[in-house]
Amino acid sequence: MHDLLMAIKVSMMLVQKLQENIQGSLWKNHESFVWQSMCNLLKSSTDFLTDETLLQTVQTTSGLAFILFTKAMYEPAEELPSLVSDLLCGSRKLEGMPAWFVNNCGALCTEQLSDSVLLFLCHGALAMLDWKSGSMGENGEKLLLDIVSVLLSLSSELKESSMATSLSRILAIWTNSALAALISDSPNLKMKLNGNSEVVRRLLEYVYTHWEHPLDAVRHQSKLIFRNLLQIHRTIITGSDEKSDPFFARLTKRLLSLEWHVKGKYASLACLVECLGTENILQLDKSIPVQILNVMNDQSLAPYASDLLETMFTNHKVQFTSSCQKSTWIDQWHDVWVSPLLLILCEGNHDQTTYIIDYYLPKLLRCNPDSLNYMIRILQASADANLGSWRTRGALGALMACLRTARAHGHLELSNIMSSGLVSTESIKQGLVHQHNQVCIDALGLLCETHRSTEIVSVEEMQLILFFVTYNLNSQSPSVRQQICSLLRKLFCRIRESSQVLYKLEQNKIKQELFEDSPKRNPLGILQKYRDFLSSLCDRLFEALFPGSSHPTRFSALSILGSVAEIFSVPKGQEQVFRLDQEMNSARVRTLIQCFASTFEEVKVLAFELLMKLRDVAFNLQDSESLDLLFRAAMDLSTSTKPYDCVTASYLLNFLAYHKDLQHICLGKWIKHNPQMNEDTSVDTVEKNTLAVIKLLLVNVEEEIFQAKKSLLQAAASFPMYGRVHCINGALQQLPLNNLMFITEWKQIVARLILMSYELSAVVSPVVQSSSPEGLIPMDIDSETADRLQMILNEIQPQDTNDYFMQAKVLKEHCKIESEKLADHKPMENICTEMRGKESQICDVTAQMVLVCCWRSMKEVSLLLGTLCKLLPAQAASEPSNGLITVEQVKNIGDYFKHHLMQSRHRGAFELAYAGFVQLTETLSRCNSESLHKMPEQWLSCVLEEIKSCDPSSTLCATRRSAGIPFYIQALLASEPKKGKTDLLKMTIKELMSLAAPSSEPASVIPQVHALNILRALFRDTRLGENVMPYVADGIQAAILGFTSPIWAVRNSSTLLFSALITRIFGVKRGKDENSKKNRMTGAEFFSRFPSLYPFLLKQLEVVANTLNSEDEELKIHPSLFLLLLILGKLYPSPMDGTYSALSMAPFVPFIIRCGHSPVYRSREMSGRALVPFVMINEVPYTVLSLLKELPDSTSLFIRHNSIHGTLLQVFYLLQSYLDSKQLGNSDFEQGLSDIITCIGSKLWLAKRPNPCLVTRAAFLDVLVMLSTHLGNSQKQGMQFVEFWEEMNRVISESELMTGIPYLTAVPGLVQYLQSITKLVISVLSVTSTADIQSSSSPAAMKIVKPSLSIVHLLRYEFHEVRLLALEAVLLWLKKVNPKQTAREGGVLCLLVDLEGILLSMALKEKNLECFYKVLEILYNMDLRNMLPKTECSIKMNPNEFLSWSLDIVDNSSSTEVQSMALKFASKLVVHLLENHQQISEEVLKTWVQQLIYFCGDEQETEMLLAAAEVLKSITSLLLINEKLVLGLSDTLAMWRCVLLLLQNEDLVVRDAAAEVLQVAQTEKKSTNGSGFTFRVMNAPLALDLAFGTLCEQLQQWGQTHAGIPVLLGWLLGDSDPRGGLQTSTPEEDECLFDKGEVNFWAEKLTSARLLGKHLLLLAQVIHLALPDGGELDRLSRRAQDQAQLIARLLTALPPSPEFLKTAEFTKLAIQNEQISLCLKILNLLQSVDKGKDGNLEK
Repeated sequence: MHDLLMAIKVSMMLVQKLQENIQGSLWKNHESFVWQSMCNLLKSSTDFLTDETLLQTVQTTSGLAFILFTKAMYEPAEELPSLVSDLLCGSRKLEGMPAWFVNNCGALCTEQLSDSVLLFLCHGALAMLDWKSGSMGENGEKLLLDIVSVLLSLSSELKESSMATSLSRILAIWTNSALAALISDSPNLKMKLNGNSEVVRRLLEYVYTHWEHPLDAVRHQSKLIFRNLLQIHRTIITGSDEKSDPFFARLTKRLLSLEWHVKGKYASLACLVECLGTENILQLDKSIPVQILNVMNDQSLAPYASDLLETMFTNHKVQFTSSCQKSTWIDQWHDVWVSPLLLILCEGNHDQTTYIIDYYLPKLLRCNPDSLNYMIRILQASADANLGSWRTRGALGALMACLRTARAHGHLELSNIMSSGLVSTESIKQGLVHQHNQVCIDALGLLCETHRSTEIVSVEEMQLILFFVTYNLNSQSPSVRQQICSLLRKLFCRIRESSQVLYKLEQNKIKQELFEDSPKRNPLGILQKYRDFLSSLCDRLFEALFPGSSHPTRFSALSILGSVAEIFSVPKGQEQVFRLDQEMNSARVRTLIQCFASTFEEVKVLAFELLMKLRDVAFNLQDSESLDLLFRAAMDLSTSTKPYDCVTASYLLNFLAYHKDLQHICLGKWIKHNPQMNEDTSVDTVEKNTLAVIKLLLVNVEEEIFQAKKSLLQAAASFPMYGRVHCINGALQQLPLNNLMFITEWKQIVARLILMSYELSAVVSPVVQSSSPEGLIPMDIDSETADRLQMILNEIQPQDTNDYFMQAKVLKEHCKIESEKLADHKPMENICTEMRGKESQICDVTAQMVLVCCWRSMKEVSLLLGTLCKLLPAQAASEPSNGLITVEQVKNIGDYFKHHLMQSRHRGAFELAYAGFVQLTETLSRCNSESLHKMPEQWLSCVLEEIKSCDPSSTLCATRRSAGIPFYIQALLASEPKKGKTDLLKMTIKELMSLAAPSSEPASVIPQVHALNILRALFRDTRLGENVMPYVADGIQAAILGFTSPIWAVRNSSTLLFSALITRIFGVKRGKDENSKKNRMTGAEFFSRFPSLYPFLLKQLEVVANTLNSEDEELKIHPSLFLLLLILGKLYPSPMDGTYSALSMAPFVPFIIRCGHSPVYRSREMSGRALVPFVMINEVPYTVLSLLKELPDSTSLFIRHNSIHGTLLQVFYLLQSYLDSKQLGNSDFEQGLSDIITCIGSKLWLAKRPNPCLVTRAAFLDVLVMLSTHLGNSQKQGMQFVEFWEEMNRVISESELMTGIPYLTAVPGLVQYLQSITKLVISVLSVTSTADIQSSSSPAAMKIVKPSLSIVHLLRYEFHEVRLLALEAVLLWLKKVNPKQTAREGGVLCLLVDLEGILLSMALKEKNLECFYKVLEILYNMDLRNMLPKTECSIKMNPNEFLSWSLDIVDNSSSTEVQSMALKFASKLVVHLLENHQQISEEVLKTWVQQLIYFCGDEQETEMLLAAAEVLKSITSLLLINEKLVLGLSDTLAMWRCVLLLLQNEDLVVRDAAAEVLQVAQTEKKSTNGSGFTFRVMNAPLALDLAFGTLCEQLQQWGQTHAGIPVLLGWLLGDSDPRGGLQTSTPEEDECLFDKGEVNFWAEKLTSARLLGKHLLLLAQVIHLALPDGGELDRLSRRAQDQAQLIARLLTALPPSPEFLKTAEFTKLAIQNEQISLCLKILNLLQSVDKGKDGNLEK
């Protein structure tokens, strides 16, 4: 195919040269040889052009060649455009055409041309004919217009992605040609191509429907087309004013009225800005820059938004600079473009600020670097006051972001701004430990990123980096960890590059002054500082790998160490400033190896990669005994029943495989008769060792499979085989499989591995292929154990309960018999002893264990076979070759995969079989052998035949979404080359579509289900990408028709397919809002992309609407109604949709309105939503009025409430969209609203008593609430509609709220009605309370003032739904209150007068939990000075009793929300009473402290923990850091311990909330001390450090070191016995498959112990006089020594390599060991000081 393409291109070049170089037209003699050759070329190019089997690129080039050859041969040349026009328009006039043309290209003249041929002909004509300045005359102009009409008609036909892309590109070429042709000034062409012409209108329509196309290329070409259309219009109107041109004015208005989520809006506006200038656009709407910045919290829109902003501000600057003085314009420019940016950077949310910094800020600084000083000045001024929090960056964060961006782009030197005092080291330090992750990253980026890679790193920068690393390694956010590692990597590269420069300097001994970057510096001194810095950094990172360190800490430390090792590796002939291998010692190597025991695989990977970089040092530092222990541990782990152990084993074995003496040290003991391979040192050590290890594992697993055949239960409990296979797989992965030395040995091993895989699969597959694999234990054949097993099988028969998952089945006797059998069977010599060691053990088997053993074995076998397939050489032939695997073996593996994917029922098994099968199909697609290449196609036709045949004996799984069948087909299709014609995909989808279509034959049901399930998988597969888009419309039709099937299985599969297609069309839904504008598209775009859905959906909707309108509507509910409304509701109207479109939305409207009469409530609701996109905004008033007029009058005889309800919902949603639209303030809008309100007034009976149906009454009231709220918000309008407000008051006064409820029993819709009428009352109350109306003296306002119901009435109402709404309103008003306002001035405050008493009595009586919570929340938000005086008269309680009452609620409530709010309220009371020196009883205070401690437990819900943090923050000044001990030492220390616990909570939000306690403490400290730097915002690790420090300071201040130090030492020792949790584990617990381990994955016991130890040591050195009691110290010392001895004993009792075999126990003991030694160190220091003091006394 490629050769053919080259041949066509060469022939084109030849012809072009021929025309240039041969004078005259001699060669045009029909007899000449050249002419004959040209005819042949022309004929060939015609054949290629029309041959649909060729690749698209060949056809396109043939189109170019055809036009080029014809142009060269055709005479007269001016007739050529007419000829091409005739071909394109299909006029088929043969007369008048030259005979040579008819002979060679007759097919093009006589036959109907396909769409693709037309497209390529258009392309050829545009590319090969000369369009410049209208040189082809009128014929050329006609051809130009013919081409565009052909292209636009093709745009609705060509839906395949490659064709759609070509079409858009050719349309863009056409606009360029049109621009070139316009130079001729032809009036006819100008008339046909101006902005108001039909051609431009249709092209704009193309742009509007394609500017959000999923293909990037199509979107880009749409933008080019739009830009060129604007240019075309500008060229035509040259001379007249562009600003006043109606075409531009209309276009601008339409574009601005589009929603900002439309991506096409940005590029189009940018083109308009280039035409009209930014100033003209801003005159229409000043707030555009802010609107665009607000859009940037969505990553998908941020690049588009930033490009538009860049175009606008660059253009604006050009406009300003050309028109006025610099001094004046820069301020205006800053106001428009920089000020909004700074505001958002300080206060915006995380995503928005991140995207603005990434996309917008660099562009702004590039456009005007001088703006940086303005930014720094503004931000620096407010940085102290606005430090930010975990939610917002604050001015400090914004400053860090601006500085980082400026330095990275070369606009700033850090040393300059630090020396000039613009930014202090303290500010950067504060940024490095900010609560907001991104501020920390920006501050780090400021230090690490520079424009010059050789800039020297200053000492300050190095100190700050070390400070950062101390407090930021343990970040839970993966993205933050990645950014930290990436930034530090940049820093290391800078150190490396600058050190090379320094070395050269030193070598050349150039005078220091010449090196501008380091005057008076000495290079060797700087290099030494670099060394010291990197050395201390590595020390800190290795220290962070302590026992029990969290996964984030390990990940960060290992990643950074990996970067250091990689960047400072030593290339030949270069001196390196630092080498990590010189920093290594045996302890550090051991630490890295222990990281393999981590349960997180990424930690294992990082540790392994680091050890590989340091492997020479690592092996030198390990003795052979420890290597032998590691090998033994690996072999033990490879057969562990815990699934993650075999991963550890695999990494250990892969690491050891690099040791050159592995065979002598370890393998020799395991394999007795292993003939040593030739001791040729050149042979790769890794390959030799890997081969030996695989042999050993293979021997073991073969023996285990032999045992498993006898008893799978025994295997699952004692030696699940998947671990061994996993290790084999891991070992193979690290070999260069296409470059192995021991070919013959490997061939044997591969054959054995394949055989072993089949055998293992045969043993375990019955479980994963059974109909319910999740609960199955297979029955063993052996007669002696059959009875026992039968009993178990009866127990686990799938019943309705899941108890068989939970309870272990203990098979004592069974295991005993099995063990005897094992003893009888003489084990092979080289089998390891682990199997024999388990004879005495009780064997517990749960169904879960058996299943895990089986599906994981299947997984490993599949992955192994997939890996082995890769060994097939690309030149594979049927005869034996030197490949390690034969073609026959590969075919067998293919059959194996087919069998398992078709039969497996367990998802884990078939998903991973799929992973292996994909490797096989990819190998086959790369193969040169035709027979292998065709295999996927044969397999595909076989499986499609099997699905079609629906043979009763078929074993295909029709449940579980067809189990592995879709995976099998996906793998076969995904291997097809993407660049080709994807014939397999087309064939498969057509077959499946025909099967998925509804059929009357009962036999077709199962094939239909399979087809629907497979289609779903194909539409979801991202690798098939745009290739499946042409079939989406057919898929939607199949799903909607399938939904009408009487068979449940078909309906279920149709629903799943429909869901997948909705995601495919509208994109993945990111938010929770069902009705958000994202994931939707305009009707025009939808129907232009899927034109066949237009008639289909219209027809289906008509059918549905007709069933609803028949007289017996109650009985007929059409199944597809829901799906139709769901799709239609996803469309939205666009100001760009022309009424001229052939796919007009109008025909849908009457049907959707009729769907609103459905008897199903949800369908009525959806029809209301679906109607909105089909009614243009300016037509809403007319549609709403016509709907309202359809509503019956109170005198009508025949009233259908379903229809009324549907109509009212449609009115509600239409009005909602109308009031939210941008038409506000428009005179037509106000007139429309006025008409609607008048019409609503005539139907008000529906909201009152005469309407018996409460559901429709509620719906009508919802419309009134919306109008009332809107009119209230726009006071100007509110005054106009006096009658409306009078009617509202009448509706309220006649409602059941006033008169009481006449219904004795529950009536449908009663609650709904009460809620709606309550909302109306609240809305009217809010409107009447506004200060303007209160203070207005106009009679209109006086009429509005009097609502007939007060909020008190609602608060006392019997229905809790009404009370809840009233309470929510009160809370909202309370938060709005301006503290300086008085009730007399009006405003919301007048609604809240004297509510305290009512709320207090409600608090005592309220039974409903939600209402009670709201009452507590309101009381918490009220001013206690106003409330407490009223407790006596309202609820007969004094403040102390009231406090006890609130604490009782904390104790007794069942709701965590209520408990949390009650605790916060009680704490507020405590603080208030203590501050006002009122007495609180000791007992009540004790209770309060106990409650607070209870709330801080690690197991509590987040809400309770956050409440506790808020309380602790509120009491910090009064109780935690007060100069006096207010509560007594033990309670105060208990509260400090709560703070420490919360600072180590796993939840980041809780930690951040607790850190605010320390922020308060630090701020208070600064205000009392005055001078000095303090951290006023901080992350949890720093807060923990400061918390211990502050507590030790407080002990000194209170004079309580004597009593306090023993308590803190007790914390350090830990309260529990070291044996806790170690001695209790029973064999049953050992067998637990997935142990959860520690609950808190973030807290690190040793971190807090080390910090506490650090501060206690400092305290011990400071205090000399107030030492704790010696007896107390001795007692603590004895306790610590006892624990140390016990731990030493427990550690020796563990098996060898305990860090791998007993990881949890070993870690726990190691932690306790360090805690105790720290404690002893402090005690020794204290006792030595004590002895010194005693000695002094004696003297």
